[in-house]
Amino acid sequence: MIKNIIHKKAIFAPLLMLSAMWLGYFLQSLGFFSSCFGAIIPLLPEGLLGIITSPLLHGSIDHIIGNSIPIAVLMFLLYQFYSEVATKVFIMGWLSAGLLLWLLPPIDILTGEYAYTCTIGASGVVYVLAFFLFFSGVFKWNMKLLTISLLVVLYYGSLIWGMFPEELFYNLNEPSKISWQAHLSGALMGSVMAYIFKSSGEKKKKFIWEFPNYYSEKDDKLWQEYKENNPDDFLELPHKKRDDIWDHLDELRRK
Repeated sequence: MIKNIIHKKAIFAPLLMLSAMWLGYFLQSLGFFSSCFGAIIPLLPEGLLGIITSPLLHGSIDHIIGNSIPIAVLMFLLYQFYSEVATKVFIMGWLSAGLLLWLLPPIDILTGEYAYTCTIGASGVVYVLAFFLFFSGVFKWNMKLLTISLLVVLYYGSLIWGMFPEELFYNLNEPSKISWQAHLSGALMGSVMAYIFKSSGEKKKKFIWEFPNYYSEKDDKLWQEYKENNPDDFLELPHKKRDDIWDHLDELRRK
């Protein structure tokens, strides 16, 4: 029963991603990917590798746990309800969001100075998935997919604040370690992916009664089968003579 309801990829794809993330974190703990190696460093050639590797690297146990839960949930929804394009969306979103982050000038918006940072973590991918799932339901205007959009808004609607520098909301003693640029890049590319694939995958179903003059007796297979199997029900009935009250005049007089 469950096999027919849940796609296999909706289970295996999130598990594969989580395994890769935790393997990356384990390798970090062993000394691999030390310093900024494997991170995205904007506009610097040595930061290009991070487009591929940075979502698999995390700065702390809290960081990777905080990304693991939304990755698992959003990837499940992606592969369950957009199975035809899920892998394309995931890979293209991952790479394009990383590339956009690398291209963004690392300017501190409060001081105007260049602040080169090493960005790691899967939060950019989280934003890609969340914004793709939301806007896909809106673009397709499919009730089932719109329900998924509303679920994403309900549980991850607060993600929108992560697209702005934390310094705008709090007085921090030191620069924020949260990369709002990564979140913004993911949100933009997730929205773009939703538009690109708006005609792919499950489409809005239009029922026959939504069409004008939809009913045709010849197209009604059940009705045609019934007529073939029960011909006696369609024999012409004998004509019944119209009842005329004047024919009952003598009968009425006797009363």
